Amino acid sequence: MRKPAEGGFSLLEVLISMTILTVGLVSLLGVFGLAMASTQTSQQDMIAKQLANEALESIVTARNTSQITWAQVQNVSNGGIFLDLANPIYLPGVDGISGTADDTVAGLQSLKEPGPDGIFGTADDVVVPLTGYKRTILISAVYDTQTPPSLVTSLRGVNITVQYTTPQTSLPKTYVLSSFISQYR
Repeated sequence: MRKPAEGGFSLLEVLISMTILTVGLVSLLGVFGLAMASTQTSQQDMIAKQLANEALESIVTARNTSQITWAQVQNVSNGGIFLDLANPIYLPGVDGISGTADDTVAGLQSLKEPGPDGIFGTADDVVVPLTGYKRTILISAVYDTQTPPSLVTSLRGVNITVQYTTPQTSLPKTYVLSSFISQYR
C-alpha cells in the first residue's frame, strides 16, 4: 500500500515568492524615502508660496487703494515700478509695495520661528534669513484678439516666480503664481 504524497511548496516556488516579496519591500522603502524627502522640503515650499502670494497681494492692494496709477502697474522696462529679473526677497520699502526699487533699503526679508521652547515671541525665537530665495515679477499686457494691439489694454497678466534652493536638492526649485489684474477695481 502506497502512502499519499505530501503536499507543499517546492524550493523553486519558495525562491520565486521570496524574490517577489523582496522587490515589493524595496519599492516600499523607496516610496518611504521619497516621502521623507518631501516632508524635509515642505517648509521651503510653503515659504515660496507665501512670498509669491505676498507680492500679488501687494500689487492688487496698491491698485485698489489708488496708491499707484494703472500705468505704474508694469515692470520698470515698460515704464512701471516693478523690478525686472530675479531679485532677492527684500522687505517692502517706503512705498509698502513688494518688488519695487525702494525695497533694497529696507533690507533682506527674514522669517521668525519659535525656538526650542516651542512658544512664538519669546527670547529664544530663531530668525531665519531668506537668502536662498529670489523672486521675479513679470507683468505683461493681455490683448483681445478683436482689438488692435495699439490700443491700451485694461487687463494685464501677472506671473510671479519664486526660485529657491533646499539643502536636500542640488537643483533650484521653482514656484510660479499666475494671475490677472484689471485696471478696474
